[in-house]
Amino acid sequence: MSVYVQQTIAPKLENTLMPGRSQDRCTRQSLMGIGSLTGNIASCRFLTFQAFLSPILRIASDGAIHSAAEFEQGSADILGLSPEDRTQMLASGGMTVLRDRSGWAYYYLFRAGLLERPSRGHYRITERGLQALKDCPDGVNKKYLKQFPEFLEYVNSKPKEGKLIDSASVLETSNQTPQGMIDEAYRVLQEQLAADLLEQIMSKSPAFFEALVVKLLVRMGYGGSEAEAYVTGRSGDGGIDGLINEDRLGLDRIYVQAKRWKEKIGTPQIRDFVGSLAGQGAHKGVFITTSGFQPSVAEYLRGVQHRVVLIDGPRLAALCIEFGIGVVPEGAYTIRKIDASFFESE
Repeated sequence: MSVYVQQTIAPKLENTLMPGRSQDRCTRQSLMGIGSLTGNIASCRFLTFQAFLSPILRIASDGAIHSAAEFEQGSADILGLSPEDRTQMLASGGMTVLRDRSGWAYYYLFRAGLLERPSRGHYRITERGLQALKDCPDGVNKKYLKQFPEFLEYVNSKPKEGKLIDSASVLETSNQTPQGMIDEAYRVLQEQLAADLLEQIMSKSPAFFEALVVKLLVRMGYGGSEAEAYVTGRSGDGGIDGLINEDRLGLDRIYVQAKRWKEKIGTPQIRDFVGSLAGQGAHKGVFITTSGFQPSVAEYLRGVQHRVVLIDGPRLAALCIEFGIGVVPEGAYTIRKIDASFFESE
């Protein structure tokens, strides 16, 4: 499988502001790679493509021709993946983690000669594949596949300058699929960006933070425009830092409290905010902080009639990144695949 790769990376900070047996031919690994073939998995995201190798061979062991979709859903059944696991998306949003992992698994099995492909998107087990199930009762892995010349030729092939990038060569030193590696790198970049963003916010004045919060809420679609939303100021505001319309017509208002703190927000601060909402005759508020909230806060809010949304530091950073507050794009990767419908026209 080869792809064209064109250089989008995560945004960057705006300047203004991640016992089994041991055998020579197959080794037992944890469920992150292969491991036991039954039972529930905490999350599909933590499975590598190697976890799907043996389940796919087991599905194909009846000798019938199976589709890619059968491998995908059948292996999910064998691994005990929940409905939530099966619909979990890669960070790119292009496909599910399940489709990515299972797709590379049956492609690797095909490249190693354990599966044959009688027609596009359909596979059948070979004698070599049946033997693999006998050789590796604890699970087939990439090390086992490396004994076959066809697989080694595929993995070790070196793309010439100006040619397509062979993504299998990238997998030689990793248990992840190419899309999985991009997904994981993107997650790490986002986590680091979020940490840097919070550090920048903490270095600014409280007034700057309050204005940032109002700008974020407007960017999220509340209040129409920044001109219609405003910061109330530091004195005489009764614990309210910002006012913003819930909709463009201004039928209801949302009151905002923003605290640029390192310590976690406790019940007293939330109680004061709820009291301020009551004094304004308001029923909805958003309390945003760069830190977090003590467990007692959620319990307190369950006993009040006012609707108060809590946004802690990590969620604030994630929203700023999503809506482009204090960050700018740095680059982009476009991953292309074969357009099968184009070649079916003839």
